[in-house]
Amino acid sequence: MSPRQPQNAFAPKAWVGEVVPFRATIFAEGHDLLGAEIVLTDPHGKQTSHRMRSIASGLDLWETSALVDAQGQWTFQIRAWRDDWASWMRAANLKIPAGVDVDVTLDAGALLLKRAAKQRPRNRAIAAALAILTDASLTPDERLEAAREAKLTALLDEEPLASLTTTGDSHPLRVERTRAGVGSWYEFFPRSEGARRHKDGRWSSGTFATAARRLPAIADMGFEVVYLPPIHPIGTSFRKGPNNSLEAGPNDPGSPWAIGSAAGGHDAVHPDLGTIDDFTKFLNAAKKNDLEVAIDLALQCSPDHPWVTEHPEWFAHRADGTIAYAENPPKKYQDIYPLDFDNDEVGLREEILRIVTHWIDIGVKIFRVDNPHTKPLRFWEWLLHEVALAHPDVVFFAEAFTRPAPLRALAEVGFQQSYTYFTWRNTKQELETYLSELSHETSDYLRPNLFVNTPDILTEYLQFGGVPAYRIRAAIAATASPSWGVYSGYELIENIARPGAEENIDNEKYEYRPRDWAKAEHDGQSLAPYLKELNRIRAGHPALRQLKNLAIHWSDDDAILVYSKYLDGRFTADGSGDAIIVVANVDPHSVRETTVHLDLQAIGLDPDAEFAVTDLLTQDRFRWGRDNFVRLDAFTSPVHILSVETGGPR
Repeated sequence: MSPRQPQNAFAPKAWVGEVVPFRATIFAEGHDLLGAEIVLTDPHGKQTSHRMRSIASGLDLWETSALVDAQGQWTFQIRAWRDDWASWMRAANLKIPAGVDVDVTLDAGALLLKRAAKQRPRNRAIAAALAILTDASLTPDERLEAAREAKLTALLDEEPLASLTTTGDSHPLRVERTRAGVGSWYEFFPRSEGARRHKDGRWSSGTFATAARRLPAIADMGFEVVYLPPIHPIGTSFRKGPNNSLEAGPNDPGSPWAIGSAAGGHDAVHPDLGTIDDFTKFLNAAKKNDLEVAIDLALQCSPDHPWVTEHPEWFAHRADGTIAYAENPPKKYQDIYPLDFDNDEVGLREEILRIVTHWIDIGVKIFRVDNPHTKPLRFWEWLLHEVALAHPDVVFFAEAFTRPAPLRALAEVGFQQSYTYFTWRNTKQELETYLSELSHETSDYLRPNLFVNTPDILTEYLQFGGVPAYRIRAAIAATASPSWGVYSGYELIENIARPGAEENIDNEKYEYRPRDWAKAEHDGQSLAPYLKELNRIRAGHPALRQLKNLAIHWSDDDAILVYSKYLDGRFTADGSGDAIIVVANVDPHSVRETTVHLDLQAIGLDPDAEFAVTDLLTQDRFRWGRDNFVRLDAFTSPVHILSVETGGPR
């Protein structure tokens, strides 16, 4: 049965506006036909019923879909029954033409219609069929034909003659606000926006005020969430210099993840950025641009953090008594002390809850959590539950770059979103397998945010794929998942890696990185218009804002990825439905020609249908069917994002 979480330890999750597939295995003894429905109860106690249909009769699998439109705790139950009329019709259609048990079969049908007449005593369709079915002057075939009448069939399908009705247990469904599952994210360092280098080599940091000037451009690209790396004071002990060097000069700002100094800890802002009041003004500026702000919750400290002296029990100590710095071999973080939950978990978790509540009270409703897999699951289960009780709108986004089991477990205990392995899935086969997993296998509890890059991640695909690689990855991320994101500089094709590392050279984690956005766009060297187009397409097509509706299709080329996203007309504003087909050349170095083979039923069409499609990136129109020729040039147009239409091309 689904939706469900593994072992049913926690409630499955959905978001407001999600179309949730409900599936169950339903069977009974014997060969009678069955009926089933899902009974949904919303947070206000309102119940709705949604008829299920058999999707694999030989396997007893049933399914229906329903849109959840209110935040809070829902429940669902499966109700199943023996469909007496449908069972009789099947038997009658076999027996009467064969001349077997004709009279007793017709009498049984008449008894069922009398039962239906008692339920709806003045229904004309029932009365007319009953009169004919009991008229012995007519032939058996004529009497049976009355039972097949369309209005009667529709009526008894909608209101079945049921017996042996069984209602299953009530199951919870946690429905969170839409942003918990849907959004376009943009990450940038506020200290770089407005940073200036003086003639003597000194730097002036950007501030919240100068960073706010960037917000209109981010909103214009269609992004909905601005994510800021840590905005807190940065320690000076063992401060890292450019490119993660162990030597920092007097003008090097240090890594913002080395949190804490004499200026304060996790509840303070870096003095170079401004004050808490300045940050509040930044939040207000974002709101005016229809942007939400996410901040980093990085539970670690620099050696200068106040906790180091006030609460040494919150840190792990080595055999010589010194505090151990963080390591993720081969990476070393000499400027960071990890937290240790083993000595005073209650005290530490209460302090962290205080910090989270502090930022919520200021106006932050989204937290991107750094390395959550290095903290106990029991802590996250407790913290996320406590926050959800008091602040149900708060969203936690896990930087869960870890093994599959802990990545999934973090989602199970309550994280609303998660980074995934998408960044490292680049071939057609890898993407087919992984996108299917994300959209079907784990989608009842794990919501992927397909970030194309981060300050820590510059894959070889991006390093060596040039502009085509950046276009391809952004198009797939923006269409395959309802949540996706880019790290600032992606639009400028910043693809030079630091030798020996999978990250950008002159990394912004360790230095200021002001960029001339206007010049890049003026010179045609920016992907900002392309990112804007992708977000415009997402906004205009509700199928792209769903997760569980992705279907993989086939192509004859091992570099041409094909998938679709379809939303039934019952769930779109105009009732016409929405179908998108994405065809991507994942080889950024070539021109590919091949035939694409579609399962048209996956996009709501008949198997042999012909239809028109419009490429939403180029506005080119084509006539398509089940099998279609495509030519994708990685250097000019590596991706089709096709909207399925009803008429032919003009």
